[in-house]
Amino acid sequence: MENLPYIIHTNRELGLMLRGMKPLAFFMEDYSRTPDSLLRYFRMFDRHVALGRFIKHEHPVPNALDWKVYYILYALPGEEWRIQRMIDLRERPEPWSDEREREFGMLLGYEDWMNDVWLSRYQTKRAEDA
Repeated sequence: MENLPYIIHTNRELGLMLRGMKPLAFFMEDYSRTPDSLLRYFRMFDRHVALGRFIKHEHPVPNALDWKVYYILYALPGEEWRIQRMIDLRERPEPWSDEREREFGMLLGYEDWMNDVWLSRYQTKRAEDA
């Protein structure tokens, strides 16, 4: 989505986390199909895990067919609670909803007003696509 009144975290996760502005980074990847550029990005995160700046958790995605898909989560120390909550959010069996989208944003560190803007645009886009 374009023209948001805030900067989205995508491709900025590492810098935001190092500045303490993002409590959790979430990725979903099949390592066998992940481009080298993204694997290098993960290695940059992993350096900070080794230094104790981040906590890392990998969780296999259920029902990922023959792929080896994982949730890869990095959290700031003291924010580890977000890891399991994100996994639980992603694995709930019911359809994705506005409430889940809001919680997803909150877990990633977006403020309430940012989630309000995102959901408004998300709902408009969804209505246009229907």
